[in-house]
Amino acid sequence: MLTVHHLNNSRSQRVLWLLEELEVPYEIVRYQRQPDMRAPAELRAVHPLGKSPVVTDNDNTIAESGAICEYIIGTYGNGRLIPQQNTPERLRYTYWLHYAEGSAMPPLLLKLLFTLMPKRAPALLRPVVRKVSNTALTTLVNPQLKQHMDYWESELAKSEWFAGPEFSGADIQMSFPLEAAAARGGLEFGHPRAMAFLERIHARPAYARALEKGGPYVIGR
Repeated sequence: MLTVHHLNNSRSQRVLWLLEELEVPYEIVRYQRQPDMRAPAELRAVHPLGKSPVVTDNDNTIAESGAICEYIIGTYGNGRLIPQQNTPERLRYTYWLHYAEGSAMPPLLLKLLFTLMPKRAPALLRPVVRKVSNTALTTLVNPQLKQHMDYWESELAKSEWFAGPEFSGADIQMSFPLEAAAARGGLEFGHPRAMAFLERIHARPAYARALEKGGPYVIGR
């Protein structure tokens, strides 16, 4: 049986949601974040990088959200949650599946990093670190993040879902960047279609079931 090595409050929540959408039986091995929010060392026994998500299935160990999504849909999907080959929707699906981590997440991670740095800096250095962080956010990170959010908004004006008119694995993959942007990036300002996308995914029964099994899912500011 497929096993999800699930780190609380992490991207592995998307894997649980995908499996619930496909109604694939699975087991969960749970890991708790350390006080510094890093994954525990036990995850390195599953994959050398010690990160989540990771799934094991028979003799296969698969890491990286996009690769996991492709594996699960290709192995268990039976044509579900993926557009047909040689269609514009399939091309969009592949793009968004990999864009989510490759392009969307870096500015969001920088936003988190530069927001946390002043809080965690030694007291004597805090004013300097705050000034550097604020400059980086104002001149580099926030403009890039706004560009991405505006891009999502314009693409969702073309169709209800990222790959086209039908819900797909690309929407599951894109959920994390949009959740993060809503939590700490200002998505709620001027991006009604993106916010409506989040409302639609939150209303899906499989999303709710995944939350019940995976535990609370809060992306902090």
